[in-house]
Amino acid sequence: MPATPDTRIPLAMVGLNFGRHIVDQIVNGTGAPHLRLVALCDIDRSRAEAIAQKLPAGHPPVAIHTDIQDLLDDPAIPAIGLFTGPAGRAALIRRIINAGKDIITTKPFETDPDAALQVLREARTLGRVVHLNSPAPLPAPDIAQIQRWVREHDLGAPVAVRAEAHVSYREQPDGTWYDDPVKCPAAPIFRLGIYLINDLVQLFGPVAGTHVFQTRLFTKRPTADNAQLSLRFENGALGSIFASFCINDGDHYRNTLALNYENGTIYRNCGPERAGAKSELALVMASNRETNGRREIVARAEVSGGSGAYQWENFARAVRREIPADDPSLTTPEQIVAGLRVIQSMTQQFRLS
Repeated sequence: MPATPDTRIPLAMVGLNFGRHIVDQIVNGTGAPHLRLVALCDIDRSRAEAIAQKLPAGHPPVAIHTDIQDLLDDPAIPAIGLFTGPAGRAALIRRIINAGKDIITTKPFETDPDAALQVLREARTLGRVVHLNSPAPLPAPDIAQIQRWVREHDLGAPVAVRAEAHVSYREQPDGTWYDDPVKCPAAPIFRLGIYLINDLVQLFGPVAGTHVFQTRLFTKRPTADNAQLSLRFENGALGSIFASFCINDGDHYRNTLALNYENGTIYRNCGPERAGAKSELALVMASNRETNGRREIVARAEVSGGSGAYQWENFARAVRREIPADDPSLTTPEQIVAGLRVIQSMTQQFRLS
């Protein structure tokens, strides 16, 4: 009986300092049913070789490269996982899409919003796929649920938001872009709070003004490990994002939201209880809108696949052209860049100071 053909998309990984954390998702995790790792590329050949040696027993051998051009010249590789640093990433993406390859990459997409917008528009013109984890190509299940409640319960205008994400790191300087205050401004916001920035741009719209505070408590890097970002949205809503590498409470990467609307409040992952890896959502409204009635929890939901998760299946479908590059349900270049402009505003604040 003939073997069943492997229909997964062949993928080459580029940039393994951060990308090494993604390899496991492709080989053993949620990406495995959809993608097949065929090559590793990094300027440090020993890093790529070390990762290749740790692949599971029985995994087919992967090619090792130090030059991305080798991958672009290979017609057997239709897709690239690009996990280099964000500075100058648009230029690399331009090379990749002009070589006829599709791309999945990570947040933050670029440090230059104008360069990002230009290359994302070029990709759409060429019919090439460029996906990232935040903002995701299609709304994450928790964001989609929030948007449904806003519509179905007539919550009205956005008023305010408080967002929080924390983890416990005690980092040492390593000479990477993580050590550069210009390339990595207010590091916890840039590296961790970017998920929340992208969520809020989807929910509340473009940001008109920002102000950020940062401190260094435990890190040995020259960049911050504790930061708070204040936001003023174009529609008049106000918000804050707190992100920290300093809190060791076992409740890491929770991405908490408290969203106040004119006629109700939506909570995501708030309070001490937690439903495993799922996002917990609750909608609170007044029992009588006209008389400011008592508080009621009118809806609850638990959803899998929150913001920041890589949508591997959607990427594979897009590479097969089962999802057209110009599908109107996809996140637009302008929506991706809106979050980058918040980061640009933060960077400008530090340069001025």
